[in-house]
Amino acid sequence: MEEIINKVANSALEVFDLEDYYPKGIRTQIDISQWLLEGFLLKEKDFREQLKNHDWSQYQDQYVAIHCSTDAIVPAWASILVTIQLAPFAKKIIDGNIQDIDVALYEELLSKLDYTVYDNKSVIIKGCSKKPVPMRAYVLVAHYLQPYARSIMYGEACSAVPLYKAPKKV
Repeated sequence: MEEIINKVANSALEVFDLEDYYPKGIRTQIDISQWLLEGFLLKEKDFREQLKNHDWSQYQDQYVAIHCSTDAIVPAWASILVTIQLAPFAKKIIDGNIQDIDVALYEELLSKLDYTVYDNKSVIIKGCSKKPVPMRAYVLVAHYLQPYARSIMYGEACSAVPLYKAPKKV
């Protein structure tokens, strides 16, 4: 019986798995409308009082998105004031929804990686993920890899879709 050889494992392909970089932590969103009169009207004195009495410690070490789920016209300072209350507790605070948290985290993380390790290599950006990796992360990693990689593919080694091939150097 012939030995089964894993050609993928023995190949020079580098797999870039965004899931490996997924930041651990609880993601939460705060809806400002909970502190508005009938969800629409911001009365400054009442708003400030409700923020003062809110238990901000419940967001300890969490990633928090601040948004308003109603069509209320909320002044910019309202989100800033919520941010100031959250700052001593939250790991990161963003303006947006819960999906925007992962986008912001990946933008920050991917911008700090050293892509020179992929210089002149064939790279597969792994496509299947059990974690909610945002599309923006895939776009960013392709952008960061392109100046270095010989080729970029997407998917799995057994069925990768070619995306980029560096021009031949003369």
